Amino acid sequence: MAAITIRDVPDDARQELAARAAASGRSLQSYLRDELIKLSTRPDNRTILAQIAERKRHLNSALSSEDILNHRDADRS
Repeated sequence: MAAITIRDVPDDARQELAARAAASGRSLQSYLRDELIKLSTRPDNRTILAQIAERKRHLNSALSSEDILNHRDADRS
């Protein structure tokens, strides 16, 4: 298994992460390892946008962003 070193993490960010780790009953190392593993399983933004574009092509979806927002707001009053 590989080791990762991260330098120049701001103190406030480190403190927040340590607090989250403590709140979950884990060490900072364990907390960060779990978070990195979760992060690695999610697609990145480029992949998500490609999947959306492919889905739109497959479904022949041609709604404009304005149409989408109008549909979203139709029930709101």
